[in-house]
Amino acid sequence: MTDNLEKLSKIAIVGDVHNQWEPEDEIALKSLGIDLVLFVGDFGNEAVDVVQAIATIDIPKAAVFGNHDAWYTATEWGRKKCPYDQTQEDRVQQQIDLFGEAHVGYGQRDFPELDLTVIGTRPFSWGGPEWKYQDFYQQRFGVNSFEESTNLIVKAVENAVCQNIIFLGHNGPAGLGDAPEDPVGRDWQPRGGDFGDPDFRDAIVKSRQLGKKIPLVTFGHMHHRLRHTQEKLRKCIDVDTEGTLYLNAASVPRIIEIEGQKKRNFSIVSMKAGIISQAALVWVGHDFTVVSEEILYSSSKSVVEPAQVL
Repeated sequence: MTDNLEKLSKIAIVGDVHNQWEPEDEIALKSLGIDLVLFVGDFGNEAVDVVQAIATIDIPKAAVFGNHDAWYTATEWGRKKCPYDQTQEDRVQQQIDLFGEAHVGYGQRDFPELDLTVIGTRPFSWGGPEWKYQDFYQQRFGVNSFEESTNLIVKAVENAVCQNIIFLGHNGPAGLGDAPEDPVGRDWQPRGGDFGDPDFRDAIVKSRQLGKKIPLVTFGHMHHRLRHTQEKLRKCIDVDTEGTLYLNAASVPRIIEIEGQKKRNFSIVSMKAGIISQAALVWVGHDFTVVSEEILYSSSKSVVEPAQVL
């Protein structure tokens, strides 16, 4: 195991899927030499078939669910639009069951061969500073507030086998800025404001108090393409004063087709012994080679200014 821990690990983060998953994605991940793949959720609108396809991939993995994964269940307006009989089917539970141990929402999955534990934050998050969908969270998880949500996340941290923690959420934590283009900034009217999850932020603080090292916090939900302007993209990466890298992986659409040729994107983080050397957004072509790579972060030359808030 010592030799494995000294090896550079490649971790792929798959941003919001929104029904864009194909068998070629697994081939691409294997071609990239990925050791671990993380999914930030929003597989589709309770798209059980998409979750089923992803759950069968033969690569070590962990996943959380996004708001679209409870699209017809968590909200009153969603239930009114539901295209199936909810007295006969529970597609939210079906998705959770399909992932099994790989679903880490309010839980953890240990990867001692990589010297890290993945901790999942609140599943099905819509984001923002208000506690929403009280009935859904109470019935599904017995959670009634941000404070109780934080406590569940921290309980998973306490059970972690490894000291190095990767936090995996759908929406990012509060505290990464309140401009519309910040990693979790509100980019719709009224524009501006921190739309991060307070329970996620507090869980990070408490995990540090437990002595855990947090090299990576990754999430999606807030798409890189901004709603109010096409002149620039959302800031997708940040580093705080503790050296934690925050990565928004929601490059949507994640599969594009140009002149009959498809490209698919993955965020790739390279790490060894709990230290991140590089993070990049890569696009893989039809022949499973990397056709473009944008270096988002490099330990040898940081491309971001440290965040002061976490």
